[in-house]
Amino acid sequence: MRWQYTLYVVGALLVSIGMTMLLALGWSVYYGDSAIMPLMESILITLSIGGGMFHIFRNPEAPAMNHREGMAIVAIGWIAAALMGALPFWFAGTFATFTDCFFESMSGFTTTGASVLSDIEALPRGILFWRSLTHWLGGMGIIVLSLAILPFLGVGGMQLYKAEVPGPVAEKLKPRIKDTAMLLWKVYLLFTVLQTVLLLLGGMDLFESLCHTFGTMATGGFSTRNTSIAAYDSVYFDTVITIFMLIAGANFTLHYNVLRGRPAVMFRDPEFKFFMSIFVIFTLASTISIWGNNYESLGDALRFASFQVASIMTTTGYATADYEIWTPLPQALLLLLMFLGGCAGSTGGGIKCMRIMLLLKLAYQELFRLIHPRAVTRVKLGRHNVEPEVLSSITGFFMLFLGLFILSSFLLAAMGVDVVTAFSAVVASIGNIGPGLGGVGPTDNYAHLPMMGKWLLVFCMLLGRLEIYTVIILFVPEFWRK
Repeated sequence: MRWQYTLYVVGALLVSIGMTMLLALGWSVYYGDSAIMPLMESILITLSIGGGMFHIFRNPEAPAMNHREGMAIVAIGWIAAALMGALPFWFAGTFATFTDCFFESMSGFTTTGASVLSDIEALPRGILFWRSLTHWLGGMGIIVLSLAILPFLGVGGMQLYKAEVPGPVAEKLKPRIKDTAMLLWKVYLLFTVLQTVLLLLGGMDLFESLCHTFGTMATGGFSTRNTSIAAYDSVYFDTVITIFMLIAGANFTLHYNVLRGRPAVMFRDPEFKFFMSIFVIFTLASTISIWGNNYESLGDALRFASFQVASIMTTTGYATADYEIWTPLPQALLLLLMFLGGCAGSTGGGIKCMRIMLLLKLAYQELFRLIHPRAVTRVKLGRHNVEPEVLSSITGFFMLFLGLFILSSFLLAAMGVDVVTAFSAVVASIGNIGPGLGGVGPTDNYAHLPMMGKWLLVFCMLLGRLEIYTVIILFVPEFWRK
């Protein structure tokens, strides 16, 4: 492990973070709020630390990074980004403890959307914008952003890309990884602009349109309102945000193909068809269950059910209704969706639809072999055979996900948190969802949890965003041996 090279790249990432804070400073200056000095101090510290690391550890003749260094850079870089991202909250006095500042920052960068804020609307606009911007940066990935805009990371970039991009397989759209990263960010930016314009047309001002677009496209869920999207009580906003949550929950390589004039690719993709089928089935089941019990109108039942199903399934976490007062069936369905997540290659969290599909196919294959023990079968995704190495990786991921979920849930319960809150808080954190059930439901937040519980959930957020392997591998002794 070349620590000098690792710290050099992390320093470059911190410079990127410091530069993006200037956008939040611009809004703070525009509104003349109290966050101007806190943001300036944060920018100065972040740029100084990042720039210092970049220049001190720079070695232009260093060979390309290996896969171990790539994973270390991603994990350490994400932690460093969250650490610097917490500075505006700390200097502005947003929270009484740095634990809460770091929790909010990590929740933002990992696009979890779990908050410890009690009065969101009381915050300065500059802090609110930075809070939402952390979502947008983390959505497509700080590392992928850096690969797109920092040419000196082009060497060995595939190791960073594979370690950071969510999903079982990192798909390159171009031979050069920097070009792939740039294409993904162009698609991401295009949808960001489009949603912002649509929200502006509906009556939101530019500030709130940008903040809610950041939370939607990153499947994050931070809002500028205490009651989230429910504060607007608008069919138009609910519809626009629901559509863009589904867009963000789909594989961005499919969007790229659609924009290239090949829409048939999306509708032939087995994962996308599975993703949309689950959305439709769960929405209809939830609508039927709450129609007449929670909502008199079928239109209202469909509106709120579709929004919450899309929000939880894509791990966005926005809320337009308190689903804890709904009938038991939709609550159970939403809990199940917390484990599912979006598509591979999306900004969504969770286990991912592709993994669930392949696990179901693998289970069916075993049943088939019991009936036909001499048959030679292969697991397929569409018309393509899935390599045994991929199936092994997916099975390992699933076991790690469940094992860490169970262990973390019991640890949180041991800290005095009730069982429903503990289990839903952990799955909402490791799945990067945000709201859960019980004490962390859609009308509650995470502020009441014990300090050690918050640090545990911060670790769960990082695990989920970096697909578990990238973080867990750092605790394996063989990783550090030559």
